Amino acid sequence: MQALSPHYRFKIFTRHEVERDFFDDVDCIAVPGGIGDASSFGYLLRDNGTRIQDFVNNGGAYLGICMGAYWAGSNYFNILQDVDTEQYMCRPGTDTRRPHAKNISITWNNKPMNMFWYDGCSLVGDELKFKTIARYTGNNDPMAIVQGRIGLIGCHPESTPHWYSSYSWMRGQYHNGQHHKLLLNFINELLL
Repeated sequence: MQALSPHYRFKIFTRHEVERDFFDDVDCIAVPGGIGDASSFGYLLRDNGTRIQDFVNNGGAYLGICMGAYWAGSNYFNILQDVDTEQYMCRPGTDTRRPHAKNISITWNNKPMNMFWYDGCSLVGDELKFKTIARYTGNNDPMAIVQGRIGLIGCHPESTPHWYSSYSWMRGQYHNGQHHKLLLNFINELLL
């Protein structure tokens, strides 16, 4: 929200069931990274998962970051076509095998940079069926894609200074808001 709030308005929903018309005036559902792991899907979205699927299936936009990207995959919302989410650290040729926070090497629109990563996904499938915005440098897997009105990002362009200062090995590596601009451009493209 901090990265996008100057440009977009937000309605927040939680694990509690929303009213049937809650998403009627919404352009995009954004599901960021989160606490815990994918096993919290049922607990967090038990009551709202079907409404989110219906929203997307009826043409609404979906932005998934890290865990939110995983949840777009076949094991959860199943809203993608000929692409799925896979744990990047388990993919062939990856440059990491540990799921802890790091400033991982990527290319975003062919520009090399590092971005906050914490066990994010690769987007694996028929690359003719989506537009690749960013790739992991380690193995060239798609890290950020747009497929129709679905935008998925494995890393965390929404990261704030606190995320970096919380880990001694990442202090001084904050992007000074530059990744927030990338996220804004990404969501603007998604909502065109």
